[in-house]
Amino acid sequence: MRGLPALLAILAGALLLLWPALLNHYPILFSDTGAFLAQSTVPLMIWDKPWIYGPLLHLFHWERTLWLPALAQVVVVSHLLWLAQRELRGAATWTAHLLLTGGLAALTALPWVASLVMPDFFSGLLPLGFFLLAYGRLSRGELVYVVALMALGIAAHLSNIPTALALVVMVGLLRLSWRPLARAAAPLLIALGLLLGTNWIGHGQASLSPYGSTFLLARLIGDGPAARTISARCPESGWYLCAWAGRLPEDSDVFLWEGFSPMNRDAAGNDIFLGGVRLAPEARAIIAETLAREPWAVARAAAGNALRQMFLVEIGDTLSRHALGDSVRPRLVEFFPAAEVARHDASLQFADRLPGVAAAFLWPQPVVLVLGLAGLLWALRRPGGALRLGFVALVLVGVLGNAVATGALSKPHHRYQARVAWLLPFGAALLLLPGVPPARPGRQHG
Repeated sequence: MRGLPALLAILAGALLLLWPALLNHYPILFSDTGAFLAQSTVPLMIWDKPWIYGPLLHLFHWERTLWLPALAQVVVVSHLLWLAQRELRGAATWTAHLLLTGGLAALTALPWVASLVMPDFFSGLLPLGFFLLAYGRLSRGELVYVVALMALGIAAHLSNIPTALALVVMVGLLRLSWRPLARAAAPLLIALGLLLGTNWIGHGQASLSPYGSTFLLARLIGDGPAARTISARCPESGWYLCAWAGRLPEDSDVFLWEGFSPMNRDAAGNDIFLGGVRLAPEARAIIAETLAREPWAVARAAAGNALRQMFLVEIGDTLSRHALGDSVRPRLVEFFPAAEVARHDASLQFADRLPGVAAAFLWPQPVVLVLGLAGLLWALRRPGGALRLGFVALVLVGVLGNAVATGALSKPHHRYQARVAWLLPFGAALLLLPGVPPARPGRQHG
């Protein structure tokens, strides 16, 4: 099915995925949404975020409404689900697409992630996009579109880089051919180029993350090894953090964001502007010494955090008024029409009513995820050969890679794994749909 019927099916699926925003009376927002809005409205190169998602937002909101970016996100998600169905079933159909998107909308975190104005929705799309690049019979326009979408998705959130690298490696192992490997590698290389270029322009450093060492230091302090390094090397090292040796915050989020933390307030009690930027060079030195002193302790902590992240899949930590923070509304007041501010203020999230209302819809998700994993593995028993195996392998690598990238390198949070866990029931449902052909005669993958 192509042309207008396919477009209508994709739009219908997108509207099904948008229902949490409709329930909220406004797109769901997060505290970081304000920073992404600032990237193009102020404009401001935020020190801790790639300059990718903010400009993408602006392409759709134009300082008028955030409903258009939310709609664009669900359309992109629905379209990629359509393409995945087409490749695995030989053809995409209205019935199957609405069944799949409706099931995902009712029983998984996907609609809550897709309705959230944050780059997190890209993470769950990576395995699908790399599957299409490795196995898909894409037209030239579709190939350019998928490569560009994957490149933007990888660059929009730094945690997507290691996941994308793992997916590229898996494509190489599965296909053993240079053409699909080159197609899979292209978006990763483009994303790296985007990050190097934008950081060179905005921060004067051709780096993937000029100040990302601050985040890793916070993680290593929270886990213990970096805190022990600071205690052992102070005061002779002369590090700024020596003033807090033995009493550093054990929670990495506290270290990064609380106003009283060493990153944001000095030993004399004076506030520090852009503390993460100022601390980055010292953070790199402490990280290097910590890795040399306690490599196995760092590895054990990373593995434990990744394992913990795998099981944190609830969606609730993005729905509250607290999660919304205080940075979004000022951007709306300054740059958007008064009517848009009023729509924001009328939302359930702003009134802190959304978690209670959403609870009635979220309870099936843990059971669905367990059944999805079992169904995904069971589906491998059905005929279909390398195509089905490749799809399952890439989905599992995407889910596992996301847990490692976020849990081990940042801090385990429910929202990080919820953004990809929906792939398990989706993959199972897609592979178990009746009518999936065991193989398509004459089909060439390459």
